[in-house]
Amino acid sequence: MVSQEHPLPTSPEQSNQASMDRTDSRIDLNLFRVLDAIYTYGGVSAAARVLHLTQPAVTHALKRLRDHLGDPLFVRHGNRLLPTEKVRTMMPSVQAHLEGLHASAHAQPHFDPARLELEFIIGFRDILESIALPAVIARIEREAPHVRVVSHRIAADEVERELRSGTLNLVVDRPLRAGPRIMRQHLADETLVVVMRAGHPLSSQLKLGDYLAAEHVTVSPLGEASALDVLLGQSGTFRQVRLVCQHYFSACQIASNTDLLMTVPRSYALHLSSLLPIVALPLPIKLKAIPILAYWHESTNSDPAHAWFRQRVIEAIGAGIVE
Repeated sequence: MVSQEHPLPTSPEQSNQASMDRTDSRIDLNLFRVLDAIYTYGGVSAAARVLHLTQPAVTHALKRLRDHLGDPLFVRHGNRLLPTEKVRTMMPSVQAHLEGLHASAHAQPHFDPARLELEFIIGFRDILESIALPAVIARIEREAPHVRVVSHRIAADEVERELRSGTLNLVVDRPLRAGPRIMRQHLADETLVVVMRAGHPLSSQLKLGDYLAAEHVTVSPLGEASALDVLLGQSGTFRQVRLVCQHYFSACQIASNTDLLMTVPRSYALHLSSLLPIVALPLPIKLKAIPILAYWHESTNSDPAHAWFRQRVIEAIGAGIVE
């Protein structure tokens, strides 16, 4: 007689078989998608097309489910597979659960920027920061008072790496080289004007010869030649650069108090005209407008918080840059 308190030990083979039985009792939920497709469309071929699977794959899945449930599930009647009584009984519950899983997987939680407590890091040039950042912050303060924004300059060859690593969330700049995983959107086209002090001898009219003969203040944070000077040099034309500054505002301040000319984007000149005694005239050189683009990594493309922040920056750029 065997005591109930001391059951007979099981062999390793019996233990393995028990483990397999427990594993086999678990059903792959994907099999129920196959069951639903066959039930709805009446055949393996139709189910395979809907599920984007091969017919052998659907047949194999049906066999697995038959083995699990111990029922043929469908019987052939002409060209159709008709469900057994077991399938007809269980399908309302199966379909309800599949719909619930689908809804859960695709549910979009309500996005409320007022509840955000995030830091967004944006790469701006000095001049774009002055044009856009005040408007960006005004919008964010109204909608997301707990959001923190950090703006800093980023070298062009570092943009893709910084966006990929997440140390930078958004960049607004001129056209940059970046790989296919970097998303981009054209925001505006900027033109150049020449800024000078009010009452400057050239303030009534500015011709190319006068522009080249005058002395200029330029901006270059690293001291390299400006893009305009490189372009002029390629055509054998040069202007007299007397002063190189790190920041546009200080350069424009100097231009407002001297006879030096300063070449800047038109939107920035309009922005400063209310702050400094300056006038702006068209640049007497025909140049293509400068495209301004936003760049971000594809991993943040569908994130609602990042999408909201990008949209606020895009709106600010659109309002601040006068084409």
